[in-house]
Amino acid sequence: MVGGLEVYVPAMAMIGLQFHYAVLAIFTRAALLHGMNTRVFVVYRQAIATLAMAPFALSCKRRPSLRTSLGLKSLSLMFATSLIGVTANQNAYFEGLHLSSSTVTTAMSNLIPAVTFVLATIFGLEKIDVRSLRSIAKITGTVLCVGGAITMALLKGQKLLHLRFLLSKQTFGLHGDNWLLGCGFLLASSIFWAFWMIMQVPVSASCPDHVVSTFWMCLMAAIQSAIFTLVVEKDSQAWILNSALEYSSCLYAGIGIAVSFFIQSWTISKRGPLFCAMFNPLCTVITAMVSATFLHEDLYVGSLIGGLAVISGLYIVLWGKAKEVEGVKEEAQLKTDQNDQISCKTDLEEALLSPHVSESKITH
Repeated sequence: MVGGLEVYVPAMAMIGLQFHYAVLAIFTRAALLHGMNTRVFVVYRQAIATLAMAPFALSCKRRPSLRTSLGLKSLSLMFATSLIGVTANQNAYFEGLHLSSSTVTTAMSNLIPAVTFVLATIFGLEKIDVRSLRSIAKITGTVLCVGGAITMALLKGQKLLHLRFLLSKQTFGLHGDNWLLGCGFLLASSIFWAFWMIMQVPVSASCPDHVVSTFWMCLMAAIQSAIFTLVVEKDSQAWILNSALEYSSCLYAGIGIAVSFFIQSWTISKRGPLFCAMFNPLCTVITAMVSATFLHEDLYVGSLIGGLAVISGLYIVLWGKAKEVEGVKEEAQLKTDQNDQISCKTDLEEALLSPHVSESKITH
């Protein structure tokens, strides 16, 4: 029973992360619209994440079984991953969130599975065989997820619930002049995040301890973001947080990213980058549900159709990945059985030959 439950742990962890990302998008956008600087927010977020991970990383170092020797290769991989997959990704993401809206932000992030799928295939992390049903399932599921998310963002149709907004539109943003620029930032962020997921494979191989790798990536990203903000942001007043909303959003985001980095690194080591990326479309569905429930936003037929497509596509991909894991296990078991047969045959031949060897020794 325990072994069966462990199979579902990566999926449950990723579903929980999507709830976190949905709340983060809504919560952070409110703080940004109240005057918090996006670049300063990224610095504070990474600094808090580093402080949150420090005790766990240090405790891991004290245990001999979890000690990890970090060489130049490991640190170089983490630096590059932090620079592109964290520093560049988060600055682009939150700038896009500020210029667009939380709904568009979560919808645009659904490009991540497609980008990750392409990159993983190019780097040989995902195998594609058009004659294989599981490969067709992964391709079909990816298309359904991305198509469903785009449908949720662009197609409205008739209203499902006739509810009025409880919060003003100013709180969560209107379509401004910089709307397209915000979408451009979000597109860049999706590409950067896909790169982060792909890079977790060599990072995990170089540093198997995910607590240590998460700590170093958070630390490097905090330093990189601080340098970038000091160069770009000339107003020293931007570093001052002026409300409880800004303080709480930084705290929530900082602790959240430390936890999410660890969970995603662990899940990627178990199931691969595509598995993690395929859960991103769920964030769009969750955001729509949270917005309708707590913000009393209107839901449309397009949202329902898109949500069903996202969930269906996710299930299809997970089925394909599960079949892939089963196939790998069967191949490993087949090799083990073949090795056992060869070993048994060798032992039998040695047993049959041993009397002759003994007689030869006696004769001599």
